[in-house]
Parts: sequence; structure tokens; C-alpha cells
Amino acid sequence: MNSTQEKLIELSQKHDLKKMGLRHIGRLIGVEHPQVVKYHLKKLGLLDGDKKERPENKKNIFSAVRQNIVSIPILGLANCGDATMFADSRVEGNLTLSRKLLPVKSFSNLFAVRAVGSSMNRSDIDGKNIEDGDYVIVDGEDKNVHTGDYVLSVIGGLANIKKYIEDKTQRQIALVSESSQFFPPIYLHEEDMTDYLVNGKVVSVVKATNSGELQYEPI
Repeated sequence: MNSTQEKLIELSQKHDLKKMGLRHIGRLIGVEHPQVVKYHLKKLGLLDGDKKERPENKKNIFSAVRQNIVSIPILGLANCGDATMFADSRVEGNLTLSRKLLPVKSFSNLFAVRAVGSSMNRSDIDGKNIEDGDYVIVDGEDKNVHTGDYVLSVIGGLANIKKYIEDKTQRQIALVSESSQFFPPIYLHEEDMTDYLVNGKVVSVVKATNSGELQYEPI
């Protein structure tokens, strides 16, 4: 059980979660995306129509194996070129992988997006680049980004993956592509940040298979 599920269990002991909205629950436990809240509620059997069962009383014969495996929700697509892919927080499935493939110790705030485009095919995230079809792993709680970080950002409701460069002398930030082709940067003045949102910092990349498809568990 991850920390998000532990918070939900604790909250369920104080409130009737079935009478509360997903966004309200998310605010109480510090989770931004309502569909991530829904995903964990379903896993715990706390949604309407689910049989309520405390996970501490559930016997899991795969517990020893699952200690080394983590499932990360997939939250749609993100463009690697211009910001032309609509941001979507709908959980499409689970990306299941070994914990050793991730360079972090906490997994509860991670989610994945599917990369679209080739403008980051010369990026370097822990020795891996981002190509069309790859899964990009994002820490949705780490929004304290600095120059040189790779970020998933939203501009006017459109999502993209870029390298974050801060230029204090010009009072601007640049969202830069790293590609074998030319893609012009996106420049934002520090006073025009109303429509700009950092959704999280990129922490890893899961490369697509040779077929170009990675299968995931549907919800």
C-alpha cells in the first residue's frame, strides 16, 4: 500500500468518502488529479458499488513479488513539439514496472504520459532520450523546477515536454526542445505566467518496445 492509499484509509475512518467529491478528497490528501483519487479508491474498494474491504485484512499471495513492482497511472498524452496536445488527467491504465527501473524512492506521486513527437529525441534523462511512443515518468508533486530540468508543462490547456531554462536577465523562461530537427523554443515572460503550469518534473523514461507499443493494464 502506498502513501496515497494510506491517507485514503485514514480519511475513510473519519468521513463517508462516498458522499464526497473526488476533488474535495484530493485536496484533503494532497492529490491534484481527481482521476488519480478515483483510481486509488477503486483499488481500495471504496467506490460506490465496490465491496468495502480493508486492505490490511486482504490476503495477497503475490505480496512478496509486488514489493518489487509498482503500478503507475497513465494520464494521457503529451506533445514533444509545439504545445498542441490537450492536457488530459483521465487515467487510461496502469504502467507496471520494476521499482529498480525508477531512480526515486517514493512512487505515490508518480504518473506516466505517452510522448508524441520527436522534438526531445536528443534529451538525456538518466541516460535515456524521449522518442515518439515512449512513456515519460513524471513526479507530479515536484514542481520546484530549475534551469536544466525536464518538465511536463501546460500552456493554455495544452501539454508538452521540454527542457526548462530560466533567463533572469531577460525576465523570461524558455521551454527548449532537444532534437535532431529544429523546433523553436517557447518563450514566456515572468509576468505572463497565468496560462502556464508546471505539472511536474520528468524523472525517468520507459522506452517503447520495437513494435512501438507498450501494453498496459486497462482500468
